[in-house]
Amino acid sequence: MSMTIRRAAAAALVGALVLAACGEAPDDDVETDVEETDPVDDDEVDDDVTDDEVDDEPAAGADYRGCLVTDQGGVDDASFNETAWAGLQQAEAELGVDIAVLESNSEADFEPNIQAFVDQDCDLIVTVGFLLGETTQAAADANPDQLFAIVDEGIEGDNLLGLTFATEQAGFLAGYVAAAMTETGTIGTFGGINIPPVTVFMDGYLAGASYYNDEMGTDVVVEGWDGSDGLFTGNFESQDDGRNITDTLLQAGADIIMPVAGPVGLGTATAIEDFGQGTMIWVDTDGYESTQFGELMLTSVMKNMDVAVYDAMAAVVDGTFEGGLYVGTLENDGVGIAPFHDFEDEVPQEVKDAIPGLIDGIIAGEVSVDPADY
Repeated sequence: MSMTIRRAAAAALVGALVLAACGEAPDDDVETDVEETDPVDDDEVDDDVTDDEVDDEPAAGADYRGCLVTDQGGVDDASFNETAWAGLQQAEAELGVDIAVLESNSEADFEPNIQAFVDQDCDLIVTVGFLLGETTQAAADANPDQLFAIVDEGIEGDNLLGLTFATEQAGFLAGYVAAAMTETGTIGTFGGINIPPVTVFMDGYLAGASYYNDEMGTDVVVEGWDGSDGLFTGNFESQDDGRNITDTLLQAGADIIMPVAGPVGLGTATAIEDFGQGTMIWVDTDGYESTQFGELMLTSVMKNMDVAVYDAMAAVVDGTFEGGLYVGTLENDGVGIAPFHDFEDEVPQEVKDAIPGLIDGIIAGEVSVDPADY
């Protein structure tokens, strides 16, 4: 698999998510109509532009179409769906490809949404989320000439690229920081649905806190996940469920909470605001930029899905797309943690200084991100 992660995409993601965060909240009933960018009207072109100033060469991707099918939660979830969509938006802006999205309200929408894009002859169909794995695999098998990529599922084929991420590595760093920053001696986490792309964050978080305890002789407690069982809302949609489960963690003494639940995590923010104390760690994107609760974000566990999706689309355009498996890691910048933003002056320098060494140790295999090792 020949994709190369490109750091420049990070800036595009920030811009796209900031704009999304400033808009109105999505309606509860999300339409599954295809969203596309309208072509520019000829009347809108500046008449003062001379022929010499116009580049007659079409964009490299002008004849290509990238199509995305979301998981539940919507394309403006400030999390994994939105980040993946940002990758295609960047491909539209930089490569000139035509893009479209279909939002899934439930699992029943997965198959018809994928089939709709197969029927529309999309050059690349990107599906977002572990839950779409079986349906995506079936569609790829049934349509060998159609190219697919799937985010967060390690399936692959000649025409299917699995985009996976070692988020336990970045989660470890977040757990270490949380253990160093807690004032109560208790930190918390919870998930949306108990599936591997969710629990991998929680594993890393628990391992990072456990490593901190071993190194510093402390006894920070992690509520909500013990390495095999924990707290889950059972969905990626209900902010009320996120609020309720966060209340449980706050009452248990947790003062730093990491929700791994997409927009459900916004309920964590409102619960902390009402409780009057506590901070949180966002996942998938930089929550300081992608949500309206930046003042609560200690940091975020970032999964650079936008970069992977962009690179997959770019590979289609330049004719180098190959099915297979991509794994985003700390080493290739596929995962990482966000800046501390408003908490920059509150995080001790010794904690900041420890992070590069931890990253090196994780990459070298000298620091385990498996909670079972602690």
